[in-house]
Amino acid sequence: MDDAAIARWRLSNQLLTAPHADSAGPVLDTLLAVQAENPSQSAWAVAARTTAPDPSALAALLASGDAVRTHVLRPTWHYAARGDIDWLLALTGPRLFKVVDGQLLGDVGLTTQDVGRLADAALGFLTATPGRTREEVTAALRERVPNLAQRVTGRMVMLLMAHLELHRLAISGRPRDGEHTYATYADRVGSRVELEAFDRDAALARLALRYFTGHGPATVKDLAYWATVTVTDVRRGLDAVRDQLDCFEHDGRTYWHAPGEPPASLGKPPAHLLQLLDETYRGYQDSRWVLDARGVVPRQRESTIGMALVDAQLVAGMKRTVTPTRVQFELSPHRPLSAREVRVLHEAAQRYGEFLGLPATCTIAYVY
Repeated sequence: MDDAAIARWRLSNQLLTAPHADSAGPVLDTLLAVQAENPSQSAWAVAARTTAPDPSALAALLASGDAVRTHVLRPTWHYAARGDIDWLLALTGPRLFKVVDGQLLGDVGLTTQDVGRLADAALGFLTATPGRTREEVTAALRERVPNLAQRVTGRMVMLLMAHLELHRLAISGRPRDGEHTYATYADRVGSRVELEAFDRDAALARLALRYFTGHGPATVKDLAYWATVTVTDVRRGLDAVRDQLDCFEHDGRTYWHAPGEPPASLGKPPAHLLQLLDETYRGYQDSRWVLDARGVVPRQRESTIGMALVDAQLVAGMKRTVTPTRVQFELSPHRPLSAREVRVLHEAAQRYGEFLGLPATCTIAYVY
């Protein structure tokens, strides 16, 4: 086993190579949560893992509420299935309250009473009129809490809504004209388990099994980063399900995965154009760089928002530009590319363009 083999195995388990999922729902079931900070590019992250990428598939799940887009895990935006979001938030939310509430009370300068009044106003507004955009929530807060109107900025509302999401009081509503909206948690998800009755050990076990099955092979530290839980908690969950997983040692690390052997060869397609937020990259931290077995990718702060993979290896940075008439992919290779690599990257651009319903062009600029 080497780095490249681990990376190929991950792409297979993550459904980026055949066999793919039949539709968007099984992708969320497999990955448990998919980072969704950029809705346009993260929609491709889901669709690229299906047999017939269709923009309407994920949109239908979000419209029905079978999938939600909310703050969870690190915390940032993620897609997750409605059936998974309650236990995920109950497990990870308590560690994240401090982050969001610290910004509301410290950075923004609100008092606990201010947050309570604004939260009540937001929930009252969403209860009466679900499916409201952030701008509409902002306007309603200024009207309903006039003495705090000057404090109601876009950033404050973003933090307030994250506060309500992590406390399982608000969640994504039905998208409107492609725009994210909010609704009450009770309206879109339903009942929630109270923390006093929450079986945290069972949730840790469930987390470990789902992550190592869908993201494996991966390490304990990878999961701790991904879910913002402690290494001790990961090991606690892993101990409960280790009989359902296999592991191996490589380069001083223990990798856990679902039982079975790695794929004999890389399935199709061989090349992918993805955002850096994709689970193939952001789903790991401790062992992320199996994507760069040759060690050619600079390890400084990421300078592009996208990446080009060939045979499960990161070969170039990628910038995507979408206009009404076409989508342009600009690649900045980390090393010279072979004729075959160039060809399959152009094929990847065409697949992405077909998903967007736009002609695609792909340019490669060698800058070293």
